[in-house]
Amino acid sequence: MSITDTTPRVPLLDLRDLTVEFATRAGPVQAVRRVSLQMMKGETVGIVGESGSGKSVTSYAVMRILDRAGRIAEGSIVFSGMPLQAAPETAMRDLRGREISMIFQNPRAALNPIRTVGRQIEDVMLRHGQATRQTARARAVEMLEQVRIVRAAERYHAYPFELSGGMCQRIVIALALACRPQLLIADEPTTGLDVTTQKTVMELVTELTRVRGMSTLLITHDLGLAAAYCDRVVVMQRGQVVEDAASGTIFRAPAHPYTRRLLRATPRPGAGLRDLLPEGAPAGEPVQAPPPDAPPLLEVTRLVKAYPRPLTASWWKRGAAEPPVRAVDGISFAIRRGESVGLVGESGCGKSTTSTMLMRLIDRTEGSIRFDGQEIGDIPPRAFTRSPLRARIQMVFQDPSDSLNPRYTAERAIADPILRLGGRAARAGLRARCEELAGLVGLPVELLGRLPHQLSGGQKARVGIARAIALNPDLVILDEPTAALDVSVQAVVLNLLQDLKARLGMSYLFVSHDLHVVRLLCDRVIVMRSGRIVEQGLTAEVMQHPRHDYTRELLAAAPEPP
Repeated sequence: MSITDTTPRVPLLDLRDLTVEFATRAGPVQAVRRVSLQMMKGETVGIVGESGSGKSVTSYAVMRILDRAGRIAEGSIVFSGMPLQAAPETAMRDLRGREISMIFQNPRAALNPIRTVGRQIEDVMLRHGQATRQTARARAVEMLEQVRIVRAAERYHAYPFELSGGMCQRIVIALALACRPQLLIADEPTTGLDVTTQKTVMELVTELTRVRGMSTLLITHDLGLAAAYCDRVVVMQRGQVVEDAASGTIFRAPAHPYTRRLLRATPRPGAGLRDLLPEGAPAGEPVQAPPPDAPPLLEVTRLVKAYPRPLTASWWKRGAAEPPVRAVDGISFAIRRGESVGLVGESGCGKSTTSTMLMRLIDRTEGSIRFDGQEIGDIPPRAFTRSPLRARIQMVFQDPSDSLNPRYTAERAIADPILRLGGRAARAGLRARCEELAGLVGLPVELLGRLPHQLSGGQKARVGIARAIALNPDLVILDEPTAALDVSVQAVVLNLLQDLKARLGMSYLFVSHDLHVVRLLCDRVIVMRSGRIVEQGLTAEVMQHPRHDYTRELLAAAPEPP
């Protein structure tokens, strides 16, 4: 027998009995308890579980980026034979980015807002000797192209605020892959991505894992994604590992009741909203689609939003001005009372720009926006905040972190629209109403006193949804509202939205890249690409018999659990 055959394989990453605790006013709280995990070179391991289960905290402990309130209380972390739990910060700075890289859950918070995205990619490569001053720009553009950034040479000069949430997510992925690390920790890496880009990015990561012998730790709430790309799946609940097995075993024969509950809640073809709920959970009222001749609540006609192109050279070197970029290019659609309409398409196609124009947060360039028979496109954004119509149109934003005031507790954030627009009668039972709303979206009442930085991504998303429905509006624009939620909470929230629509006659514009969720919630669907509508119709008809090649591409790319 050869030496190779008898030498035991050494894990690239080895966690043994890892315990992480945080100091709070009520005393230390253990966020991770006695977690053990081993990863081999070239292996892709998925960590799944509810928000707040300890998935991200485990990865932060590996990177040694816990905040000052957190500390590794027990256990060991060994990377490539090197103990990390007590390694000096100078050694960790050298490892981060070069040997261990991370895709963070909140892409905007991970990017420098006053530096162009191209320069930020250059910074990482130059810091770790992966490029020279002469080659850094070309390498940065190449990385942008690898993650499917359209017009990469132009977007090299863009600032994060000029890009959609999905495009910022791709920039963060490019940053993480730029130095060819041994271990890539991907914390919800595809949350803001459409399914085609998600497939491209995950196939890129898979190929890099194979070619470079790189290992990937994928933290996700998307069980379809974990099934498609992970060799092994680790299930966490309340800071502990409850199941660890090969991907096929987890999905064919889950051993733990919690794993079975997660699988039941995962959207899949043929399942209805009620099928996703835990056994015994109350289901919402069934909803009938409004008749075809029902009057429209919202009418959008030939809507356009154009932006000037970003500067690519000094102003004295430029010739004639280039035509503006039409982020939204002449779209028309309507939403009837009591109807749910899904808006899907790749990140950067104009979905979020359309949403912010409808909310009157930005001005349109051309076209008409009529709400309940009244033209609101002519109302300036500042004036619209004082209009009685504001209470009737609410929005759940794509990025729950950026949409919450960092100085407001969760309760104050939920109460904000009531205090501003609800009137004196609504303010009388404010505390009870906030607790009711928190219960509706699955947010524990004891978290109402916490600030946004003390909440997980999923918990912040629930605060945003509770705030949006606080005034029982006529139209709610939901921009990726369940992207940051684990599947069990997503099932509850989707049933809640369906129930609210049945009881209150609310209408929804549901902006999402998750086609399974759109199929469950929406009566009709609109497909956008490059600022234009390429297809729209009844959801069942579009999903089963798509007419446009791009729609067929979206449907083929959507991951499904086995």
